[in-house]
Amino acid sequence: MPSLKELRNRIASVKSTQKITKAMQMVAVSKLRRAQAAVEAARPYARRMETVLANLAAGVPPGSAPQPLLGGNGRDKTHLLVVCTGERGLCGAFNTAIVRLAREKANALAAEDKTVKILCIGKKGYDQLRRTHEKAIIGQIDLRGVRAITFATAQPIAKRVLEMFEAGEFDVCTLFYARFRSVVSQVPTAQQLIPAEIGEREEGPVYYYEPDEGEILTQLLPRAVTVRIYRALLENVASFFGAQMSAMDNATRNAGDMVKKYTLRYNRTRQAMITKELIEIISGAEAL
Repeated sequence: MPSLKELRNRIASVKSTQKITKAMQMVAVSKLRRAQAAVEAARPYARRMETVLANLAAGVPPGSAPQPLLGGNGRDKTHLLVVCTGERGLCGAFNTAIVRLAREKANALAAEDKTVKILCIGKKGYDQLRRTHEKAIIGQIDLRGVRAITFATAQPIAKRVLEMFEAGEFDVCTLFYARFRSVVSQVPTAQQLIPAEIGEREEGPVYYYEPDEGEILTQLLPRAVTVRIYRALLENVASFFGAQMSAMDNATRNAGDMVKKYTLRYNRTRQAMITKELIEIISGAEAL
């Protein structure tokens, strides 16, 4: 049985931890508001970009020059997985859920005798994937020094992916991230970047483009890759702070429960010691 001093030390230690988790929760709440506002501002632009791409792709006349970013290079042998995770932990299963989805995809491709390459964006994803797919990892992009995600943050990543595709280093590229739904719900998502997944053409007015659709797609498709990566980074940041807020809230509550449990145990132990001492005093007095 622990002594009263040990119980007091445990109570003080748990209270200190509770203060830390509470402070981290409040910081996550503050940063989540800004991250959520950035995501909500970027979504309409990203959706409109997808609509324009769908309309342009549907209007390309037959026999036009092929668009590798749209139709691929005709091969399906080498796959690049771009895995976006957080730079820090203490966020529940946020990073693990994204890594699990990417790992399942990598294992499925390996079972089909495909070559898998992994580009990690974020330290935590790299740390987890290194344990099982170290040979497949071709690089890690560290964003710990980035205070706020901007379009300029996504441009070097998109440039690297596009240069690898042009050099023939992969045939298909898939992006993994967590889509922010709410504070308690972050959805691990896999989105194919190259060849681009294009939705159906939107019903409505018919537009005539100058220059033609093929030339516009040549300029627009690389930018669309950057936009998708940018949106994924924003979604990830909002999802991270939402997950961290929930995790720190649970940790604060659990710390409070532990303090109550240890305090009750401390009081019972102290009462038992006092009772024991009284019994010894009474027994000694009766013996006299």
